[in-house]
Parts: sequence; C-alpha cells; structure tokens
Amino acid sequence: MENDKYTVGWHTQDATANLADSGTLVKSFVSNVMTYMASALAISGVMAYWFGTNESLMEMLRNLDGSLNMIGWIVMLAPFGLVLLMGFGFKKLSSTAMLTVFVIYAVLMGMSLSFIFLAYTSATIYTTFFITAGTFGLMAFLGYTTSTDLTKMGSILYMALIGLILAMVVNWFMNSAVMDYVISGIGVLIFTGLTAYDMQKIKHIGMVTDSKTEEGTKLALMGALNLYLDFVNLFLFLLRFLGNRN
Repeated sequence: MENDKYTVGWHTQDATANLADSGTLVKSFVSNVMTYMASALAISGVMAYWFGTNESLMEMLRNLDGSLNMIGWIVMLAPFGLVLLMGFGFKKLSSTAMLTVFVIYAVLMGMSLSFIFLAYTSATIYTTFFITAGTFGLMAFLGYTTSTDLTKMGSILYMALIGLILAMVVNWFMNSAVMDYVISGIGVLIFTGLTAYDMQKIKHIGMVTDSKTEEGTKLALMGALNLYLDFVNLFLFLLRFLGNRN
C-alpha cells in the first residue's frame, strides 16, 4: 500500500508537470500564430490603403475603361495560387520559404483589397473593419477557452462554405441584389463560426507542438493563414452586408 501511494503521487506530479508544459507550448504557439496573422493583416491594410487612395497606383491595375489589366488579374488571382503553394508545399518548403510566400501573399491581397475603396465609402470601410476586429476577437477567445468540441461544427461550416461558393458563382450570372444580400449574411455567419473552430484547432495543435522547431514554425504560419482568411472573408462579407457604396 505504501508503494502504491508513492506511485500514485508520482503520476500526479508527472501529470501536473505535463499539463504545465502543455500550457507553455500552447501559449507560445498561439502567440506566434497571432503575431504572424496580425503582421500579415497590417501589411495587407497598408497596401490596400496605399493603392486604394492613390489613383496613379490604381492605374497600374486597371485599363482606361476601369477593367482589370494583366497586372490586375495577376494581383487578383495570384493569392489563390500562393495559398495552394503553402498548403501542398508544406513538407517541402522551409519555414523561411513559407514565411516569404506568406508575406508576398499579404502584399498581393492588400493590393487586391484596394478596390474596396472604389466601391465603398471610407467611413464604411473603417467602421466595418472595427466591427470585424471585435467579432473576430470575441469568437477567437471563445474558440480558445471553450471546453466544447467544435469539430462537428467545423465540418458543417466547411460544407456550408462549399454551398456558399456555388451560390456566389450562380449569382455571378444572375446578378440578383437580394441573393447577394442573403449570401453576404450567410457568409458572415459561416466565417464567424470558422474563427472559433480554427482557433480551437490551433490551440490543440499547440498542445503538442514546439513553436521553436522548423515544423512548429511552419504549422504556426499555416494557422496564421487560416485565421487571416477567416478575418478577411468576415470583413468582406460584413462590408457587402452593411456597407454604403460610393
């Protein structure tokens, strides 16, 4: 019995130490993820404002009739290719290479987002940004702190996202203002939920990942990319839902 008592005591201390180590790993990993994401958002924000408020820079992306020129199409389409590069090249790319791709992605996304300054008033853009930041922060906090498993919710939201994309393609041909309004509202709900889901997933990855390692850095960059996409898409759908057009 005496040996059993010591054995139980040792396991209790070991479990406590493991929990402490796990907590330290999580905080370090999540901190890195949020730093990468915030830096990418700052880069995109600066580029969007710089291009969106400078007519000479906007002319680099548009023809005289307002349509996109070749550079404009590259700026609009290249970010999608860079996301695929980071995802499929995860094992082959070094952390430095992935960080470089992420920075280029943030720059190009900022340039493509500059077109919102032509469609919406500046006041609407700034107001929507702060609403997005508040919503994103709240949902990220809930995702980080909740003890509820959000895996099922995440699966449902990703299926809903596929349906939303298909609806957007259909409405591109129909050009229905009512359908666009409905799509925007659903998009807000989807990316609000995905923010909490992705944050919980990042937390779980952080429990078993050392952010100081090569793989840990790459995982942190992928987590930052996911949260960046959640934020930007939430912002754009809110802008379409609430924004005052020029």
